[in-house]
Amino acid sequence: MATLDVNPEHYSAQLAEKITRLTEMFQPYHVPKLEVFESPKLYYRMRAEFRVWHEGDEMYYVMFNPTTREKYRVNQFPAASRLINDLMPLLIEAMQGNKTLRHKLFQVDFLSTLSGELLVSLIYHRQLDEAWTSEAKKLKQRLNDEGFNLNVIGRARKMKIVLDRDYVVEKLHVNDKAYLYQQVENSFTQPNGKVAEKMLEWAVDCTQESQGDLLELYCGNGNFSLALAQNFDRVLATELAKPSVESAQYNIAANHIDNVQIIRMSAEDFTQAMEGKREFNRLQEAGIALKSYRCNTIFVDPPRAGMDIDTCKMVQGYERILYISCNPETLKENLDILSTTHNITRFALFDQFPYTHHIEAGVMLELIK
Repeated sequence: MATLDVNPEHYSAQLAEKITRLTEMFQPYHVPKLEVFESPKLYYRMRAEFRVWHEGDEMYYVMFNPTTREKYRVNQFPAASRLINDLMPLLIEAMQGNKTLRHKLFQVDFLSTLSGELLVSLIYHRQLDEAWTSEAKKLKQRLNDEGFNLNVIGRARKMKIVLDRDYVVEKLHVNDKAYLYQQVENSFTQPNGKVAEKMLEWAVDCTQESQGDLLELYCGNGNFSLALAQNFDRVLATELAKPSVESAQYNIAANHIDNVQIIRMSAEDFTQAMEGKREFNRLQEAGIALKSYRCNTIFVDPPRAGMDIDTCKMVQGYERILYISCNPETLKENLDILSTTHNITRFALFDQFPYTHHIEAGVMLELIK
């Protein structure tokens, strides 16, 4: 994680620069007025990772300047959630005098939730044994006795020791409804919880009064699938990463949603299946008859590389396209194709990453008639 200059006095100016940059970048596509969703100015990241530095009997968190590699001591990190900041000093203090827990401790990863859960991964340059497990259990109990809802994982080369569970359960509020989401250690989740709620509300608003079914590519843990299900008869969603698919199934059950089906496939493979170029046993085994779906709307939230050309062309076959992008550059490349058949009717900026250059964007496209 790069060192950030988290200064609330600079937030408005930095956000204004992003608004100007995004607006100018997409002006050729005749976009509507930009909808802007701000981030909390402090304590907005639900996860954080720190290296651990050892100097004699002292041990502390550090971060590195990505350009100069200069080391910075970190006692508090105002970009991270309050839960993480509250736990940081207590965790280091609890391990400071414990040779078993601190020996060759290399890194600490924190994952927190708006709902009050914490997961800490302690990463070592040595193999872990029963003595470590015993001391880690005591550490977990001590910190939970101090009021934290905490789980602990130990990691080393080809080792992973989970004391209870390797995930947290987040609760995100979308308008007047709460959704539960399993978030597994080392799996992708939206880092900014409050902005994630705004993104879900925007997506739900964009698809109000929809008809038929929804097709979703790159669904992750079902983050959008579950919230959008209220606007459609059925949702068919695809995701390649196995842990994310498993979390999506957990989340469907936890939220008692019965009109969402997840299939583990890449967007590229699914495109071939939709076009009838290949048959896939996993679709048959899951009892999914693609021709039974009446999908007028497609939702995509691709990785930074965006969608490949074939997927873009497949997506053009839908009346409405809802596109969330973590990389405006590849969104722009995809719009060079999509804008030949669709108009952009909604345009949004979600400030997931304050004090950085990064922009999360959303567009709603409708077929030109």
